[in-house]
Amino acid sequence: MRKNIVAGNWKMNNDLSQTEALLADLTQQVKTSNAEVMVAPTYPNLYQAFNVLKGADIEVVAQNMHFAENGAYTGEVSASMLNSVGVETVILGHSERREYFNETDELLAKKVDAALANEMRVIFCFGEELADRKSGNEETVVESQIKNALFHLEASAFKNIILAYEPVWAIGTGETASPEQAQDMHAFIRKTLADTYGVEVADSVSILYGGSVKPANAQEIFSKPDVDGGLIGGAALNAEDFFAIVNAF
Repeated sequence: MRKNIVAGNWKMNNDLSQTEALLADLTQQVKTSNAEVMVAPTYPNLYQAFNVLKGADIEVVAQNMHFAENGAYTGEVSASMLNSVGVETVILGHSERREYFNETDELLAKKVDAALANEMRVIFCFGEELADRKSGNEETVVESQIKNALFHLEASAFKNIILAYEPVWAIGTGETASPEQAQDMHAFIRKTLADTYGVEVADSVSILYGGSVKPANAQEIFSKPDVDGGLIGGAALNAEDFFAIVNAF
């Protein structure tokens, strides 16, 4: 049985005091939920996030990591470093990492391998841009991103993989993705998994939607049969909005 998951990606937002305040607000908002709840603060605030959330049913996850265990990689953080402060899940392949930092499928495959070798879960992001959608190549692009980065893995590895579909064309462009478009792509993603790894594996993997989920549209999006939750950006920076999304389940 796959899990419903709502993960808040804070991106490069909130200093230490702001992080503490938002986390305190989240602990006041959290109630019994049908979803697993995650938040991803910035690197400097990960350890303090664990302290503030101690006893709360909210997992602290990382926004990124390097594939190497250690070495001359200024400004980077390894899986074992994340493990040492309690992080057990990492977001990899986010559209902003792909666009601004030129992360390729081949690089992401190495990061995925490093995370799994350190017994971490991976939230693996992918998705097509506006030009891909307008040319009708969205399924080809998504299939390629998934296969290039993940399909070297054994079937057993997918128990530690969470997929997150980001329709990049519908984020900050003025274009809108409908819940039906989200469902169509999620169903295609699950079929892509099933074709290689079988229906049992495909049905066990949670697929999150990362296309500007908000309190107003969360319930309709999450009601779709192949949408198992959301990777939330801006709405995750407001405790009331974030838990309105969580409670949409």
